[in-house]
Amino acid sequence: MHIVGTAGHVDHGKSTLVRALTGTDPDRLAEEKARGLTIDLGFAFCTLPSRRQVSFVDVPGHIRFVKNMLAGVGAVDASLFVVAAPEGWKPQSAEHLAILDLLGISHGVVVLSQIGLVDDELAELARLDVAEHVEGTFLEHAPVVATDAIDGTGLDELRTALDDLCAATPTAADRDRPRLWIDRSFAATGAGRVVTGTLAGGSVSTSDELRTAPGGHPARVRAIQTQGTTVEQIGPGHRVALNLTGVDADDLGRGIALVRRDQWHHTRSVDVELTVLDGLGSDVTRRGAYALYLGSGEWPVRLRVLGPERIAPGETGYARLHLPIALPLVVGDRFVLRDFGRGQTIGGGTVLDPDPQLRASVAKPDARAKRMIAERGWVEASQLERLTGERPEPVLGDWVAPPELLEALVDDLRDQIERAGPLGLDLAALDERQRLAMDTLEGIVIEAGRARRADAADVLADHPVIAELAASPFAPPAVSGVSQRELLALSARGDLVHADGIWFAADAVTAAAERIAGLLRAQPEGVTVAEIREELGTTRKYALPLVGHLDRTGVTRRRGDLRIAGPRLPAESD
Repeated sequence: MHIVGTAGHVDHGKSTLVRALTGTDPDRLAEEKARGLTIDLGFAFCTLPSRRQVSFVDVPGHIRFVKNMLAGVGAVDASLFVVAAPEGWKPQSAEHLAILDLLGISHGVVVLSQIGLVDDELAELARLDVAEHVEGTFLEHAPVVATDAIDGTGLDELRTALDDLCAATPTAADRDRPRLWIDRSFAATGAGRVVTGTLAGGSVSTSDELRTAPGGHPARVRAIQTQGTTVEQIGPGHRVALNLTGVDADDLGRGIALVRRDQWHHTRSVDVELTVLDGLGSDVTRRGAYALYLGSGEWPVRLRVLGPERIAPGETGYARLHLPIALPLVVGDRFVLRDFGRGQTIGGGTVLDPDPQLRASVAKPDARAKRMIAERGWVEASQLERLTGERPEPVLGDWVAPPELLEALVDDLRDQIERAGPLGLDLAALDERQRLAMDTLEGIVIEAGRARRADAADVLADHPVIAELAASPFAPPAVSGVSQRELLALSARGDLVHADGIWFAADAVTAAAERIAGLLRAQPEGVTVAEIREELGTTRKYALPLVGHLDRTGVTRRRGDLRIAGPRLPAESD
């Protein structure tokens, strides 16, 4: 499917031409039909001779409805640029062409409409006039087709030109990140709320849950239609109508986007490349009442030129735009900028960074992921994908970083291991990136949550304190002459158990569990602490901490004054 937008001056026959090609009148409003003037967006579709399908977005040509025109051309693949042969090139023709160029449209067909109203000489003059005005633009080498929508002149040639246009125009890519800018929202009898738009970035299926942006309100897709046909799934690059449930009408409307949860970065500040139209008459500075047109919406923005204080007409510079609400934007999004006060298009360009990190006074934006990584340091690959639309190759887990930061992290870990000495470095003290990097180090052994050099002696193996405690398993002596770090390391290895201030050999705890299991087999209704103390031949001082540890680990359970079998009580051996 290709989306083709009409463009051109008012009264040049764009809607009549679309009706002749598709059989559908794109002027759907009663006021439009009464006045013979396109006011809002219109939609129609047809199948070309090659069986390719094309959807038309018919836009208003009158200067008062530029806002509506901009809401429709933001997602088109190519342009059907209409100039009436009797009227010739008009100011609104120039503005529409400039807008298409700013939005990155690079494919189109020029139509000389109403050709039946002029003679051959005037028709040739009209061709020369168009050729002069499109010189240096994306339409410079576009085919020019003379048509008369009333008597059908040139319509077959136009269909062939549209076929060639679609063959040369790339279709929308599926990045599994759908985004639909709503251009219409209405209530359908018996169906509830319906929205329309051009789907980009990914597919949508029935029962999918999307989110409004801004707002974040959930909306479930109940049904999908495209070109009058109900489908279960629809891919990017199609005009679609979504029947939504679970969302209020007030949360939907032109300029609202529908996206999946957690796939997009929602931002109120963006760094952009801004091209100012030649012949504007004044420089662009921070002074001005600017409106941003992006997707299907219009928003007032504050502008700060980056670097110099102004961008001259015909030049390209960089700016930071501050939005009143957070929008789901990505590197590469195209926009148009207009001046409220002067009522004219200022320029437009491309989003370079939807999440600027540096102060405007020092920012030097571009669209490279390398620059974004360098400014952010450590950043998750999933976050970069939300910002750029592309998922980079992580260097650690889901993390991306400049090479020098990874090298510094590895060097710091080796220093920490050296400073930790023979006991090794406790991994519990490390953050996520450090633990991931630890797995990449060569010549390092990790045991019981501690890292040491592989060639360093294991000072914890056969540690004398283990034998000392095991000599009196159920009444162990107080530990002395051993550092807390060593005791914690032995505990992490599973050699010692700490229970309420008393250290036990791990084997002693295992033996106690087995002997208590024997008691409970004889007395399944439960045993007292006194009975356990007598069985182990110890005192209450040691029995209570030991039984408390067994309760916490699920070997036993407390029921009043009794201990009963827990889920981890040792089974009777054969």
